[in-house]
Order: sequence, then structure tokens, then C-alpha cells
Amino acid sequence: MSPLPSGETRTAQIRDLNDRFRDLAAPHLGQVMFTIGVRSLPVMDQLILLRLVSAFDEFTPDNDPHGEHDFGAIEHQGVRYFWKIDYYDLAMEFHSPDPAEPALTRRVMTIMRADEY
Repeated sequence: MSPLPSGETRTAQIRDLNDRFRDLAAPHLGQVMFTIGVRSLPVMDQLILLRLVSAFDEFTPDNDPHGEHDFGAIEHQGVRYFWKIDYYDLAMEFHSPDPAEPALTRRVMTIMRADEY
């Protein structure tokens, strides 16, 4: 394995991986979890939420201070939802040793109602 890339390059790699995963273009990178508030919605609303998360591009220094595109807030039918990507090791026991390296990282994106946070 090569040494860790520089900070800016590493952040860009993490951001790219998160964007691809969030767009569901790279499902092998992780899994999507819904909280009980989201699971209780009709399947069509769950699919709409996935589409809204995929299309999210309103990243600002306030909601994305590290530039990794790992968090966002969306609204659907007047309800606010959050989504968050976390990085785990392949065994899903600890944090990933390097979220920029897909061979070492399993992403978990959780979609939740804001009032469940």
C-alpha cells in the first residue's frame, strides 16, 4: 500500500468516493441504513429520499467543514431529514484507518428524520 496522500488530495479522494457512493454509482463501497422514522415511510417515499440524497449539492463550509461531502439535510413533504456517511474498517468494528482507501473502508450512510438525531 502506498503512503497516505497529501491532505488536499486525500480530502478530494474521500469526497469523490462519498459522492460516488451517495449517488449509488458504487454500492460496493458500503451500505445505506434507514432509521425507524424513515423505514416507517412508504417505500416510494424512501426511494424519493434516496434520490434527494443522491442529488444533494448544497455543500457549504457550515455543513461540510472538512470538504468530504459526508453530511447533508434535505426536506420531503415538509419534513427535514439528515444523511451522514461514516467510515468503518472492513470488519465494521472500528473506524476506518484511511477513508480515502476503498480497500480499507466500508462506508455506512444513515438517512434519518431530523427529529431522530
